[in-house]
Amino acid sequence: MLDSDVASTALGIAVDRARDGHAVARMRITEQMVNGHDIAHGGYVFLLADTAFACACNSYGPVTVAAGADITFVASARLGDELVATAEERTRYGRNGIYDVTVHRETAEGRDVIAEFRGRSRTIGSN
Repeated sequence: MLDSDVASTALGIAVDRARDGHAVARMRITEQMVNGHDIAHGGYVFLLADTAFACACNSYGPVTVAAGADITFVASARLGDELVATAEERTRYGRNGIYDVTVHRETAEGRDVIAEFRGRSRTIGSN
């Protein structure tokens, strides 16, 4: 799926792992991603979280799409930050699923959470 995702790959998003309802994706904040406040535009943070969510909910095989998603921004990301999005399946029921994604950056003091994302998925097809 990611091989055909022009939006994610054009931004340099790399997926480290995607299996059994879990995924880890990473992206470095570039100059083109910084807004007028000199911080990462929230849309890019959302896109990274959404990509990890998509990889997690599609890890079972059938075509699965977002039915909805919410994000809470906890801290600002800055130019040069490498963000890591970790998606975890919470539940699947019928053709629906709920996934949580934490976006963080590593610092000398440890993990610095940037955002929390909750995605709701819907399976629409099979392989």
